[in-house]
Amino acid sequence: MCSRSLTIGIMFLSQSTVGILGNISLLSHYLIIYYKEHTLKPTDLILTHLITANSLIMVSKGVPLTMAAFGMKQFFNDFICKLLFCIERLGRSMSMGSICILSVYQAMSISPINSCWKNLKVKSSNNIGLFISLCWVLYITLNLIFPVFVHITRIHKNTTEKRDYFYCSIWGHDIIVGSLYTALFVGPEVLISVLIIGSSGSMIAFLYRHKQHIQHIRSPHVHLRTSPESRATQSILLLVSSFVGFYSLSSILQGFVAVLYEPSWWLVNITAIISICFPTLGPFLVSRDFLVFRFCVFWLSNIKIQ
Repeated sequence: MCSRSLTIGIMFLSQSTVGILGNISLLSHYLIIYYKEHTLKPTDLILTHLITANSLIMVSKGVPLTMAAFGMKQFFNDFICKLLFCIERLGRSMSMGSICILSVYQAMSISPINSCWKNLKVKSSNNIGLFISLCWVLYITLNLIFPVFVHITRIHKNTTEKRDYFYCSIWGHDIIVGSLYTALFVGPEVLISVLIIGSSGSMIAFLYRHKQHIQHIRSPHVHLRTSPESRATQSILLLVSSFVGFYSLSSILQGFVAVLYEPSWWLVNITAIISICFPTLGPFLVSRDFLVFRFCVFWLSNIKIQ
C-alpha cells in the first residue's frame, strides 16, 4: 500500500470510528431516556431520527470507504454496491429531512404569540412523530423504485459504461435517469436547504430582537459572559452552517465527479471525506448531553489538573 492510500485509509478509519461511536452513544442516551420516561420530547425525538440517519450513512459509506482504502474491495459485489448506495441515499435524505423538521419546529416553538406560527405550535408538537414517519416511508419508497427503474433502463439500452466510486463501480446513467434523479432527490434537497436557512434565519432574528428588548431589564452590575440568546444563536448558527456547508460542498464536488469522465484520485477521495463529515461531527453539534463529548471533557480536565 502506497503512502497516500495509507493516509486516506487512516482518515476514513478515524472518521468511521468517531462517527459510529458518537452516533451509537447519543442514540443509546435517548433510548435510555425513552426506557425510563416512556416518552421523548419532540426535539429529542427528531434528534433520535437524525442520529439514526447519520448512523446509516456511516455504516453504508464510512465503513466501505475504510475497507476499500485498505484493499478489501472484494467484499463488494454488484448487489452489495446497489444496497449500500440505497442505504446511503436514504440516510442522507432522512438527515436533511430531520434537520429541516428540527429547524422549523424550533422556529415555531420560540415564535411570539401573535406570529403566523401560533396556530401550528400545538399541532406540530403532537404530530412530530407522524411527520418523521411519513418522511421515512416516502424516502424508503423512492429508494426502492429508483434502482428498479435504473435496472430496467440499463437492460433496454444495454449500457456498458461503468463509473468508479472508490469502493464500488456502478453503471452510468443516461439523460432520463439523471433527470429523474434530479427531480426525486436533488430538487427536494434544494427546497429543504432553503427551508432550513429560512427557519434558522427567523430564529436568529427573533432571538436578536428579544435580546435587544430585555437588555434594559438586566442589571448593569450583572456581567454575563454571554447571554442565553447569544448562546442559542451561536448553537443555531453552528448547527445550520455546518450542515449546509458540508452538504453543499459535498453536492458540488459530487457534481464534478459525475460530470468528469475520469475524475482524479484526489477529487474522488476528498469528496468522500467531506460527504461523511456531518454524520461524523453531528453528535457533537446537536446535543449538549453527548456522552463521548462529556467523557473527553472530563479526561482533558484531569490532564490539566495533573
